[in-house]
This record gives sequence, C-alpha cells and structure tokens, in this order.
Amino acid sequence: MKNKIIIGSRGSDLALWQANYVKAQLEKKGCNIEIKIIQTQGDIVQDLSFDKLEGKGFFTKEIEQALLDENIDLAVHSHKDLPTISPDGLIIAAVSYREDPSELLVVLPSSVDENNLFSLKSNAVVGTSAARRKAQLKLFRKDIEVKDLRGNVPTRINKLRNGEYDAILIAAAGIERLNLDLSDLHIVKLDPKLFIPAPSQGVLAMQVRSNNTELIDLLQSAFKNEDVEEQIRVERQLLSLFDGGCHTPVGSYCYSEQTDDDKMLYHYFATYANSATDVAKQVYIKGFDVFNIAEKAYEQLIKKSNKRIFISRDERTNDAILQHFSAFQHSLVFQSLIEFNTIPIGFLKKSDWVFFSSKHAVRYFFSQKPELRGHEKFGVVGKATADELRKHGKRADFIGTSIDTKLIGKQFAAQVGSKSVLFPKAKDSLNTIQYQFQKKENLMDLNVYETKKIPLEENPNADILVFTSPSNAEAYFNQYTYVAGQKIVAMGEATASAIEKLRLKVNATPATYSDYGIMQAIQSVL
Repeated sequence: MKNKIIIGSRGSDLALWQANYVKAQLEKKGCNIEIKIIQTQGDIVQDLSFDKLEGKGFFTKEIEQALLDENIDLAVHSHKDLPTISPDGLIIAAVSYREDPSELLVVLPSSVDENNLFSLKSNAVVGTSAARRKAQLKLFRKDIEVKDLRGNVPTRINKLRNGEYDAILIAAAGIERLNLDLSDLHIVKLDPKLFIPAPSQGVLAMQVRSNNTELIDLLQSAFKNEDVEEQIRVERQLLSLFDGGCHTPVGSYCYSEQTDDDKMLYHYFATYANSATDVAKQVYIKGFDVFNIAEKAYEQLIKKSNKRIFISRDERTNDAILQHFSAFQHSLVFQSLIEFNTIPIGFLKKSDWVFFSSKHAVRYFFSQKPELRGHEKFGVVGKATADELRKHGKRADFIGTSIDTKLIGKQFAAQVGSKSVLFPKAKDSLNTIQYQFQKKENLMDLNVYETKKIPLEENPNADILVFTSPSNAEAYFNQYTYVAGQKIVAMGEATASAIEKLRLKVNATPATYSDYGIMQAIQSVL
C-alpha cells in the first residue's frame, strides 16, 4: 500500500462528512489519508433543477475522471448519485452502513395543518429539484406548488427559514449525519413504504480503480456490510432497467425479514413516472426470490391496460384512489357492502389503555360521549385510525403499522405489559390483537357497533376485486361467484384469511393500512 491514500470528494458539508467518515475508518487500519476537494457539474450549475441537467453522473463524473487519471485513489460518493454502471476501469469496492433512507418534509410552523396529509397546509409551496420527489408529490398532494430548490443541505434549510418555501423535501440521512438543529421547524418523517426514496438512499459508495487490488482488499476488510449490499443491489436494479441516472423519476426501497420457517421474505416498493411533471405510479411486491423482484416491479410499472376495479368502500370527496387510477384510464366502482349500527355502551369500565382496531370503532365509541378518566393512553391499528382518533381530540400513543395484525398485537402487548386495556370494537370481530396477550385478565372487550350486510346494486363485472374487511368479502361472495381471471386484493391478514376460507386466492395485500397502500397493491396485479 502506498504511503498516502488520497480521497476525492465534493466540497459540501455533507460530502466532506462522508469523506471524513471513510477517512476515520481507514485511519483505524493505520492508513495515512488526505482529502482532495473536486468540483462537479452539479456543484457548478445551480440555476437548473436536476431533471433539466444533461446526462448522468453530474455529481460524480469529474471525481471519477480524477480516479482514472490517478489524481486520487478513492472516491467517496453518496451511492444514490451514481449511475448504475461504473466507467471502464472503476468499481465500487465497498459500501457503508445504511443511514435512515426516509425522506423528511421540513415545514415552517406557520404552514402546518394537522388535518391535511403530511401535516402541510393546502396550496403550500414545496421545494425540491428531484424529479422522483416531484412526481410523488403530485400523487399525494395535487394542490401543492412545487418550486425548484438547489444548494447544499444547510443552504436549503436557510432558504426555508427565509420564507422562500412553506416546506422542503430532504433526505433524512443528510440531516442525521450533519446533526443539524431543526428544533424551530416542524419535521414530518415520510414512511419509505409510502413516499419511496431514491435507490440506495442513505448509503455511501467507495469507488476505486479496478486494478488497485490492495486498496480493494483494505476497503472490503474495513467495511463489511453484505446485507446493505444485497438490499441496494436490488434497489438499483430497477434504476438499471429504466436506464436511469440519479435524476430519473425512479424510486425503490427494499427490506427483508426472516419468516417462522427461516426463509427470507423480501418487501419491495417502487415508483416511476415518465417525467417530473407526471403523476408517479407505485407498486409493492413481496416474495422469496430476490433475483427477479425488481423485474416484477418494472413490468408492473410500465404495463398499460384498461381494467375495471371494484373497491368495497364508498367513494369519498376528492377520492385519491379514483383520481389516480382514472388518470391511467382504469374505471372504478365503489360500494361498501356493509352498514353500521351503534351498540349502546352502558357501564364503562376504567382502563389504563384504550385500543381501536378501526376508525369505525373510534367513531362509534366517541359518538356516545364516554366518560374517560382523562389519563388513558390510546393504541390504534393504522394511520387512518390514528387520524380518526385525532378528530376526537386524542393522540395515539401506539400506532401499529404492519399489515400483519398478529404482529401488531404482539408489539402492543409488549408495550402494555400488565396494564389494563379496553377494546371498543365491532360485535363478532376476530379479536386478533387480544389473542396475542399471554395474560388476558386485564383485557376488556366493549362492543360499540355491529355490521349488517347489504347487497350490491349490480354486478360490477370487475377485473380486480379489492376488499377492505372480512365482512365486505363475505357479503360480495354471498351474492356473486368468483370469475376465473379476476385478481383479489385483501386489506390485511384478517380479510385475506376470510377470502382463503372460501378457497379463493388472494393476489396481493397492501403493505400499509392506507389508500396509498391499496394503490400499490392494485398496481402490482394490473
């Protein structure tokens, strides 16, 4: 190994943090390190948004050339800035740990509106120059105005503070690594399963000349992150299929979990738009074969078809699902197949916790003006239930976000411990949450509403059937038979189980309890 290793880096605060992080790890190995700052096209051209810059690699090209010219020995990049193919003669020798891949919506306090999605006021001005972010904003909030935002991370934050924007979108990794104080601003962390990040967001890439075997071996011994390598490999595979660079409106996020039978189940979220001005499509794919999961997502994102979709809930004002799929020439039929009736509460038992499995339970509980002690904690399944709870002046202390209700029950039981829990619920509900408690003497069920099946006005003759509850699925198949070729989407494990009991196949379940989770699931079976 030569006496000194020269690291090439951009000159921004974040880029230098990244270079100094790698420098510190290599110094632990006894290396002598120097950092050399190199300006890139992306640093020089500040008056254009990313989607208007020409070519690929505009944050990396000059640094890669310095590597090829042997002016530096090692380039440290934010992995998401790299094209999918390295220039001839260069390779990615190692990657770092993964910082939080989420996006942050950083909002001026005066622009916060808790009643809107992402807690952002109507018609807000949001700053970002990333085409992927722009296209997803159009999916979630059609009312907002997107305004280009350039500069390093502190510069962007200062532009927000100066009132040039109501909010800005920025990677959580940059804020975490720079340890910036944002206490004067409102921070909304966007779930990467919902607002999908750039492929390999939060990961550093260490690039070297491919013939520098000694440095390659050193880096691989200093940075052993095989799980991260696999995760971002499949994320970046989608970018490769679209032949894209970091300004292409493509996002992907992958994580894995070990099943009870020791298999590895992969969850893959992907988004794509034709341009920054188009509305993004999203898809959720899960499976055990990591080698073709990106290809499956790609096929669903580019597929063009005209399908008829039935959803077992009533249409809403400015319905996001209707607006989204209508824009892609699909037709939708909405109708709930159940109606709700109140069950009077009577005597209300006191408890430490109150847990709601649905927004209907929240609504029918609080509509009866129950006398609470005032210091109860609240638990819910899903963001929609948490939003309904907030309408009644309460905030959820526990929000179960998994689509697996059993897992939510186990997580909630672990948090509650031996405390008492009241469960306002539907009559004859499955009580899946309650069954996850080992000791049930402190659990109290309270029926606050019941459901009654109602017939469909006419056969929707749909290509895709989306069921939002077990009762809705049962009501549909009491009236109509399954037609070969129909795809079925089930909202949650309980709904899926009810359908499978009818000996029917569920083709997809959403990853999140939300309309956007349903969108992803529908897109995956189109």
